[in-house]
Amino acid sequence: MSNHSKQLKLGALLHGVGGNPAMWRHPDTQGDASVNFELYKSWVQKAEAGKLDLIFIADGLYINEKSIPHFLNRFEPISLLSALASVSSNIGLVGTLSTSYSEPFTVARQFGSLDVLSGGRAGWNVVTSPLEGSALNYSKKEHPEHDLRYRIATEYLEVTRGLWDSWEDDAFVRDKEAGVFFDPAKLHTLNHEGEFFSVKGPLNIARSRQGRPVIFQAGASEVGKNYAAKEADAIFTGHETVEDAIAFYQDIKTRAASFGRSADDVLVFPGIGPIIGATEEEAERKYQEVASLITIENALNYLGRFFEHHDFSQYPLDEPFPELGDLGKNSFQSGTDKIKKDAKERGLTLRQVALQAATPRGKFIGTPEQVADQIEVWFVRGAADGFMLAAAVPNGLEDFVDHVVPLLQQRGLFRTEYEADTLRGNLGLQIPANRYAKVAEQEQEQEQVEAAQ
Repeated sequence: MSNHSKQLKLGALLHGVGGNPAMWRHPDTQGDASVNFELYKSWVQKAEAGKLDLIFIADGLYINEKSIPHFLNRFEPISLLSALASVSSNIGLVGTLSTSYSEPFTVARQFGSLDVLSGGRAGWNVVTSPLEGSALNYSKKEHPEHDLRYRIATEYLEVTRGLWDSWEDDAFVRDKEAGVFFDPAKLHTLNHEGEFFSVKGPLNIARSRQGRPVIFQAGASEVGKNYAAKEADAIFTGHETVEDAIAFYQDIKTRAASFGRSADDVLVFPGIGPIIGATEEEAERKYQEVASLITIENALNYLGRFFEHHDFSQYPLDEPFPELGDLGKNSFQSGTDKIKKDAKERGLTLRQVALQAATPRGKFIGTPEQVADQIEVWFVRGAADGFMLAAAVPNGLEDFVDHVVPLLQQRGLFRTEYEADTLRGNLGLQIPANRYAKVAEQEQEQEQVEAAQ
């Protein structure tokens, strides 16, 4: 296939012992992978050697005995990303943090610090926390309902961005002769008073070289898509077919335009789990090896997590998927709606739905050439600006970097060298102007115009 002027963006989800209930049992999986820093270090350095744009650390705030092994014992994202900043140079460092169970000042400070520590490579995956049990770990009587969580998140991000602008970029003059450490005129206090938050400021760390952390989001409900299209720099999503991915892509770009943004202001990253083999048969064998490790009990527990940890063992396995009413509406709303709709339209049994959820078999499986072909088709047809790679089998990241990345580079689809050493620079996103410096500049320009008249 021919070369292309537009370049793919690629990220890697680092998920310890795996994102399904049983990959930890595979002989090639390190049993302590979720808390093994040396392993995470090797993954980041492998991803950076492949010139990937970013690595991503997901998170959650509630577990029980039925949670998948990776969730039971894993690093907190900001701590891990801060350590990984010291062993990498160009790759973006993105982590999940909840707006429902944290405070804007603390989070602005944490991500602001990571951004400066890494030289401008931080990204924040803004989530509203779908798991209802999270409230029980934060002294809350109940989990906020779905739409309320997004109202909180909207104000939360407004506050956080305001705090990140506390200092103009040239505020710290550090003039030892004059004894002037900073220019007071370039320090700004937020004084936010809103529906959910009261935050005075200013923040006690300056902006980084990329201005502020890149904002990622993954909402797929109507309110979630509007929030992402209005606020996010990039969106994580997931689709089984290229047609569904194209429809979502066009929808998000249209919504972004309705909020006065350019289509290029928000990047869309479908998640994929490439499985690569020297032959189709080898790739299929790798998939079956992992799928065979999952018991039906594992699969039912995994499915239950999306439905507020619902107990699916009470239903017959080989009868139609049960009617669940609104169960799941206040957790993974778009995901649970999709599961119920798909089960009904296809006449699936509970067993089929559970195994499909726990052992998804996507389109990106086969030889390196076949996987590269699928990526190119999705990219060229306008289904994605890039992809978020999840290791569906052990050594999935290594296989992708070693065997697929070179093909994408040969086709002119993916970089051979980093364009920048900040996350915004490599994603092609503009550095946001400090709001106060922008106003001062506009006022100065107006004064000059008036003086000329």
